[in-house]
Amino acid sequence: MQTEEHTPQQEEMPFAVVQGQPFTSPPTDLYIPPDALEVFLEAFEGPLDLLLYLIKRQNLDILDIPIAEITRQYMDYVELMKELRLELAGEYLVMAAMLAEIKSRMLLPRPAGDEEDEGDPRAELVRRLQEYERYKQAAEDINALPRMERDTYPARAELVDRKIVRLPPRVELREILAAFSEVMRRAETFAHHHVQLEPLSVRERMSRVLSAVRAENFTDFTALFDVEEGRGGVVVTLLAILELLKQSLIEMVQSEPYGPIHVKAAENSEAAGDEKPELEVTAANEADGAANDGEAES
Repeated sequence: MQTEEHTPQQEEMPFAVVQGQPFTSPPTDLYIPPDALEVFLEAFEGPLDLLLYLIKRQNLDILDIPIAEITRQYMDYVELMKELRLELAGEYLVMAAMLAEIKSRMLLPRPAGDEEDEGDPRAELVRRLQEYERYKQAAEDINALPRMERDTYPARAELVDRKIVRLPPRVELREILAAFSEVMRRAETFAHHHVQLEPLSVRERMSRVLSAVRAENFTDFTALFDVEEGRGGVVVTLLAILELLKQSLIEMVQSEPYGPIHVKAAENSEAAGDEKPELEVTAANEADGAANDGEAES
């Protein structure tokens, strides 16, 4: 029993598929209007551009142009533009006439004596083509360079003029007490057991503190205390500093937490010149009494 071998055969490819049904031949009743098909030709910037395109497409030597073949191709393109109802510029027709003239001059026989004097009829056309090619290449090189607003875009950012004012840090009461405790610790090293009543005046100590500070320079907080005066002296100095701070005659600043405290005279106190500002006598007298009582108890 013999089996027939099945040989695969290539089927005809349909040229269109409409609603899933393939069509291998166009319908006989299909009507295509003349204007339904459009032929897109390469855009040329002029007759020289067209001639240069025809020469490069066939890899021809621009110095030895087969004028008859180039003229035929040029005229075919011109006729095609006429059939497509494209508007022809006058320069295309002028170039066609120039090519026809060069073709006729090359076909007509010339006397032997005039061949050297007249030269090649294609020389002027070759010169114009070479010059156009140089300018076209230069234009393409320039166009390939990065161009602003086409390839690159400048970045814009509005710069806002902001004036930054740095305020001096505020000094908390606990920072003053911490610095004062350090002064007290140092004053204890100079403590003695002799009971001696010394007149300590808060007003006088306020004047001494004001004399020691300046508005343009900062003074260390601990430098205002004389530890050799003992506990009573540093207490009076602290009361004087607090009273001056209350009356806004001095300012305190601290650059960082737990850092050193600095004191300077307030700006308004400098405006009065060398004269000492008036101090509140009542508060000072009360502070004097408290300081003297504390010294007597010690």
